[in-house]
Amino acid sequence: MRPALMLVREQPGDHEDLRGRPFVGPAGELLARAMDRAGLARDSVFLTNAVRHFKFEPRGKRRIHKTPSQAEAAACRHWLEEEIAIVQPHALVALGATAARSLLRRPVAVTAERGQWHERPDGRKVLVTLHPSALLRMDPALQPDAFETFVRDLQASTQQEGR
Repeated sequence: MRPALMLVREQPGDHEDLRGRPFVGPAGELLARAMDRAGLARDSVFLTNAVRHFKFEPRGKRRIHKTPSQAEAAACRHWLEEEIAIVQPHALVALGATAARSLLRRPVAVTAERGQWHERPDGRKVLVTLHPSALLRMDPALQPDAFETFVRDLQASTQQEGR
């Protein structure tokens, strides 16, 4: 069965880099909860990264995430485009600014364009939303409402399936 949706995030995180699988760290756990709440089955989506390597800076024994440069994202774009061509999703969900820029090939202000659909030159629709890790970094008092908004974004992505 062909996945109806492709969810694209920035890059692997520390947990993903160590395990070799996408979305297995804290942000992945939050995404799984949100997908469940939104009614998105894991086998109905294809999860991938805009940038293929984990960019980090060491801090003691920890590896701290660093945002990839535009040049790094551009260097990895051909892999993302090849995945899109192979998977043939009905729609794409950009999780964060780096993913949105890679998919739409322009700067994207996620907070301003969140929840909006955009069309790529190939005709595929792209929904822009936050990366789950952004929710984890928020003030804990704001997280419940932000999570519900994120769930609504994912629910909106299902409305584009099959179109």
